Amino acid sequence: MIEKLIYLESVDLVEFLGVKNSKLEIIKNRFPKLKIVARGNWLKAIGDAEEMVDFEDKINNLIEHYNQYNVLKEATIEEILIGSGITEARGDTDVILFGVSGRPIKARTENQEKLVEAFKKNDLLFAIGPAGSGKTYTAIALAVSALKNRQVRRIILSRPAVEAGEKLGFLPGDMKEKIDPYLQPLYDALQDMIPPARLKEYMENDTIQIAPLAFMRGRTLNDACVILDEAQNTTNNQLKMFLTRMGTYAKFIVTGDITQIDLPNPKNSGLIQGMRILKNIDRISMIEFNKKDIVRHRLVQDIVEAYEKKVESNSIKE
Repeated sequence: MIEKLIYLESVDLVEFLGVKNSKLEIIKNRFPKLKIVARGNWLKAIGDAEEMVDFEDKINNLIEHYNQYNVLKEATIEEILIGSGITEARGDTDVILFGVSGRPIKARTENQEKLVEAFKKNDLLFAIGPAGSGKTYTAIALAVSALKNRQVRRIILSRPAVEAGEKLGFLPGDMKEKIDPYLQPLYDALQDMIPPARLKEYMENDTIQIAPLAFMRGRTLNDACVILDEAQNTTNNQLKMFLTRMGTYAKFIVTGDITQIDLPNPKNSGLIQGMRILKNIDRISMIEFNKKDIVRHRLVQDIVEAYEKKVESNSIKE
């Protein structure tokens, strides 16, 4: 008899082992020569040496499947335990990654597809377009996919802390409480894509970092996928500072909407100036989203279009 301990790293135990360990019972029934016990994130097995080898192999396949799809159904467990290896990948060749509960996340518009393709070829991307066009969400999905596939070691998400004229010093709370509201859309996207237990672990060990733009100064970002969101609210110097943080094996994505500039003088937007300065450099992609890419409520596209018409007719007076 031998004993084996297997650590279930970064898994949702209810999803993996089932309510009241119902899925664990399926595993136990497959290995009658082993005594299998779950204690927290540890599986302990005692018993026959030959069956133990198969048990360890199958558990690793189950963990691999869970890490791929973020879901583990009872039928899948049966398939993996009976088969000789991990189940075949789903037929969704255009899926960026599988989010929480196994939901496939993929490009839904032509320009989102262009962003996905550009990410494969270039190290610096600009994704510009209106609210709801999926530019930030797609960018974060690409970053999470790169992390899962070990193309990068960490993800860094940033935003300038500029919001309709408010200043951080006048907001209540400590620094984290002051900046979190600015960064909430980034948290929302991550929570769609990474199960809670794993996301908490990534945040605690700095595999995923979310910080205001000011915290980027002086850093060199290697082996990372770095996203600057709401870049229309950067100054020229801020955007230059951000772009020059790029280290080896890094991917940078800059997103923004030049129709929603909250700077005192919109002409000073670093995003507008930066795109103009960098437009002829090889290996920099610039994808311009439009109202056809809007994937929120159907009214959002109508709202954006109505405002565009007002601006064009000079009906809005500042």
